[in-house]
Amino acid sequence: MEVIGVPFDLCGRKPGSRLGPAAVRLANLEGAMSAIGVTITHDEDIAGPACTPEAKGLKNFGPALECVQNLRARVLQALQRGGTPLVIGGDHFIAAGSVAAALEVYGGDLALIWIDAHADLNTPAGSPSGNLHGMPFAALLGLPSSTNAVEDKQWKELEAALVPRNKLQQNRSAWLGIRELDREEQETISNLEGRFAATMYDIDRYGIVECVQKFDHWLREAGAKKLWISFDVDVLDPQLAPGTGTAVRGGLTYREMHIVGEVLHQFLTMPNCPYSLVGLDLVEINPLNDTNNITALTAVEWVASLFGKGILGPLR
Repeated sequence: MEVIGVPFDLCGRKPGSRLGPAAVRLANLEGAMSAIGVTITHDEDIAGPACTPEAKGLKNFGPALECVQNLRARVLQALQRGGTPLVIGGDHFIAAGSVAAALEVYGGDLALIWIDAHADLNTPAGSPSGNLHGMPFAALLGLPSSTNAVEDKQWKELEAALVPRNKLQQNRSAWLGIRELDREEQETISNLEGRFAATMYDIDRYGIVECVQKFDHWLREAGAKKLWISFDVDVLDPQLAPGTGTAVRGGLTYREMHIVGEVLHQFLTMPNCPYSLVGLDLVEINPLNDTNNITALTAVEWVASLFGKGILGPLR
């Protein structure tokens, strides 16, 4: 596993998630992975671009574009040499760069599951806040936007830089744990052909295990061979993970969180599993809102479950 820190938080609601990579390392990520036999290497963090005020257009567009382009290049190198990147943010916009790199390598074979309270499926035309951290999924899908001339030009520039050839396919797009969507996102996600979405309503009604099983069935039916997981800590209930700038009440519980990682691990390690994990994001950890680094500690525990940590030893 190759750890890439991205201390970037210029696209979110609140500053502070730039401290996320350091918080995760201090939460003993390396020790947790070593205990289950996973070797990690630490790549150099992506340098944070300076915030340069822009008179028009999307907020902090210049620094954001620079950041995701640099991350895209770094993740692309890791994937091409056979590594499994763990990208630690930073606000969730950085995933536009990491997933774009995976799309460059795997194209239509790649599926993306967005484990998040939010769909992040806004375009500039429909975004209530104008914050880019609510738009990465839309950019990866190549959704069109029509607003003003400056923002339209920036949106096209972003898509051209990230997914010039291989955009994310609608039937390779999945969400788990979503519960706070804007009107445009509700309409868009309802109209995406072949997508998968397990909302908190679905989790409450059917149970978390059945929802993950449905995701596995969907992924097999879709025919995807590669999987990227993008995990935003705000998918968890704020009582469990207060250290985020995007908290929404009513999220996953501690045990639901772990069962997601544990069941995904079991599916991924089945002899007949037709898909493999190629990388993951861990984002929106904001130590400024946290208590005793509990959110980073919880995130590290989830990554350990995903890679095979079990109560009675390694999961089989």
